[in-house]
Amino acid sequence: MTTPLAEAPLWTPDALIAATGGTLHGILKPITGASIDTRTLQPGDLFFAIRGEARDGHDFVRDALSRGAGAAVVEAARAGEFAGAGGVLAVPAGADDPVLGAMRRLGQAARERTGAAIVAVTGSVGKTGTKEALRHVLAAQGPTHASLASYNNHWGVPLTLTRMPAASRFGVFEIGMNHGGEIVPLTRMVRPDIALITTVEPVHIEHFRSLSAITDAKGEIFFGLEPCGVAIVNRDNPNFSRLLAHALASRAGRVISFGEHPEADVRALRIVLRPDLSIIDATVMGIPVTYQLGTPGRHVAMNSLGVMAVVHALGADLARAALSLAGLKPPVGRGERTMLSVGDGEAVLVDESYNANPASIRAALATLASLDIGSRGRRIAVLGDMLELGGSAEEHHRDLAQAVEASGIDLVFTAGPLMGHLFEALPLSRRGIAALNSADLVDPVLGALRPSDAVMVKGSNSIRMGRIVEALKARYASPESGRESSKAAAP
Repeated sequence: MTTPLAEAPLWTPDALIAATGGTLHGILKPITGASIDTRTLQPGDLFFAIRGEARDGHDFVRDALSRGAGAAVVEAARAGEFAGAGGVLAVPAGADDPVLGAMRRLGQAARERTGAAIVAVTGSVGKTGTKEALRHVLAAQGPTHASLASYNNHWGVPLTLTRMPAASRFGVFEIGMNHGGEIVPLTRMVRPDIALITTVEPVHIEHFRSLSAITDAKGEIFFGLEPCGVAIVNRDNPNFSRLLAHALASRAGRVISFGEHPEADVRALRIVLRPDLSIIDATVMGIPVTYQLGTPGRHVAMNSLGVMAVVHALGADLARAALSLAGLKPPVGRGERTMLSVGDGEAVLVDESYNANPASIRAALATLASLDIGSRGRRIAVLGDMLELGGSAEEHHRDLAQAVEASGIDLVFTAGPLMGHLFEALPLSRRGIAALNSADLVDPVLGALRPSDAVMVKGSNSIRMGRIVEALKARYASPESGRESSKAAAP
């Protein structure tokens, strides 16, 4: 995402040729964006015909050009297939996908030409929400470019770089990984001035020997820091010392810690959690700051300390950032709330369906517990399998029973064979329905909902828990669905 800048082409023909080593064929339209997907392509986008796991982007080049793409980047050997269709940038063959390689080179050129202060964010949990919070607060202080959605992998990061206008003041990039070594090439491409790790938890443990190995993989983000850059780490995390060692071994000129720990540089002195917001009293490098956070949840409040650490490191306005955080709303699938019209009353839907791991499910259950449902309401959790947990998957799912109990959840529905282990660990009074897939839960969940209930939906992406959210909205969406009920918002 980018705040409005003076209208100018994102890339000129000469700049495209210089960065990619390609050859132009046909007439290019002004390039104002970049895309790899014709379904979301906008007129003026530079379309990259990369090879995906299931499809080859070259099969969509003519469609992209007919939809108004400024030009298409294609392999030189296939450029002849698109003669007369529109502007084409033919790039030479390389060691891997030539078009993906060209997108990387263009992304590197975008990084080279900008004077923006660049922030990179990673972490086992909360990186997308933290990236969005940074985008939100920095956009109020200058032209800001940030990753869309969770564009944090081998194609998402270079695509985001390619889209960055040269006149940006701030750039915020999310960097993710599933395996060790994946962050290194991405952080070296982004070359952040500031790198932030939200936290380290047993996520993607299937691909790692231990939590220490995950910590080392997250610590890779500091390898790409610009000289005298700033490393920001979570002081409360049990892996702090290991993360600090990575930061000190990098080119960082300074390390800033955040958390509730007495030695944290950005420290929460008091966190007041309410159903619809949080209030934080903190010190930022010794400066007292009190702010309201428009997105509820302790985990969000903790990550907001990291946001304030970034703002301070950038030399941006802390007071303006604090005011901006009051207007922060959760991204879709990450805590978004919708009022549902059920019978003669209302229920609240908490959409956490984007993804799931043990830490994020516990955080979501704690947030559900904070909702004031009155005397008639129930707290209902609809949970799908958590993936990439390796040999300890059954244990991680079963152990959630303690969090369910601690959060006072009244009813639990589960989707997937792994969540079945949680279901079996629950007392009969808390069991709803256990199904093998999310589709089989739609009707039972819809039928169980009553006025004053609060229902939270969460699971790994491939379990498709979003279909339950869509069904609830389709059946029960209130005419005032953008408004939270007075009970849900009560302090």
